[in-house]
Amino acid sequence: MQTLVHGASRSATQRTAITVSIVINLAALGFFKYFNLGVDTYNGFVHALGLTSMQWNTSLQVVLPLGISFYTFQALSYTIDVYRGDAEAMVNFIDFSCFVSMFPHLVAGPILKFSFLGAQLRSRTLALDGFARGVAFFVLGLSRKILLANPCGKIADTAFDAGSICTVDAWFGSIAYAFQIYFDFSGYSDMAIGLGMMLGFIFAKNFDSPYRAESITDFWRRWHISLSTWLREYLYIPLGGNRRGTVRTYFNLMATMLLGGLWHGASWNFVIWGSIHGGMLAFKRSQGQTSFYRRLPKPLRIGLTFLIVVLGWVFFRAPDLRHATNYLTSMFGGAHIFPVATLVSGIIYKPYYLLSFFIAAVVVWTGMQTWHWTQVMTLPKASICFGLGWLALAMLAAQQSNPFIYFIF
Repeated sequence: MQTLVHGASRSATQRTAITVSIVINLAALGFFKYFNLGVDTYNGFVHALGLTSMQWNTSLQVVLPLGISFYTFQALSYTIDVYRGDAEAMVNFIDFSCFVSMFPHLVAGPILKFSFLGAQLRSRTLALDGFARGVAFFVLGLSRKILLANPCGKIADTAFDAGSICTVDAWFGSIAYAFQIYFDFSGYSDMAIGLGMMLGFIFAKNFDSPYRAESITDFWRRWHISLSTWLREYLYIPLGGNRRGTVRTYFNLMATMLLGGLWHGASWNFVIWGSIHGGMLAFKRSQGQTSFYRRLPKPLRIGLTFLIVVLGWVFFRAPDLRHATNYLTSMFGGAHIFPVATLVSGIIYKPYYLLSFFIAAVVVWTGMQTWHWTQVMTLPKASICFGLGWLALAMLAAQQSNPFIYFIF
């Protein structure tokens, strides 16, 4: 099969083929993910106008296939990389199917570009040290999920599900959710990377201490790196990136983050979450390299960035827009507090939860990333992995079902 040359012109047939492929992939994703949101939004709109007779009462309820967002992006990456000439097309359909449906990262990433993984599908090396590092990755990821994400999730669930909550508890719950989603998702990523290493694959690094970011721009260089890379290379740059003037750059940033928000879920909460990040990215860019913000002490910049991220997570965690605004009102002291709110404090400040929260904070701001820690495996490190793995499995046996957050995307 002939490889397309990077930068060369494409024939009408090739342009048609890439267009059809992209449209089919996006249409499938759009139908399964946004059909229900579209119907609900339309019915709500006509109801608000008093045109209830025009509501669409359909019995069709679309169920979201597991991991559809991830393997749709994988398939798009294959098509676009081959069309651009960045990678050679797979001759064997089994190899192509293996790339799109590779089980270690199928349901929650990392999202791997075909140009990154294609060569490994044709040839890779299985080595004992790589397998050992993969086991360490998997155990550390499992430990992050079971020992840190789950207890922080209990705090967050209690806070967000409470009918009434005081200001301090609301902040405690939202920060706990920030820890939960980080350790939950980075834990899954570590497990996926570890499984890949055991099979001889090297996956891309997906997290790099994101809560140590000094700005929202820096945050997106550290959080879900595979997604931000995908959005930049397949959406932001094709839209024009920063090459078409200031206003167009701001528009491209907003459009990219809005679509990135919608990629996470069919809800207006995700649209607002994407708008917050897109708006902050545009604002950061408008301030230039000599802004007042850049002259602030580094710890203050990290704290302000974390504050914005935590506020954005409220929209990410709340089940709908009404709950999100009510919760934010509680965080800023504007909500009426009922006596039942004291019950929330009695639950979320249990010693086990407080200890888990404290350890999570220490790991977030002082811990070493798994990627670096496992570069050289030694007997003491193997012993730590064994101990954490045993503890995680013991806790797993005692805990109820705690699915990964990103499975739903």
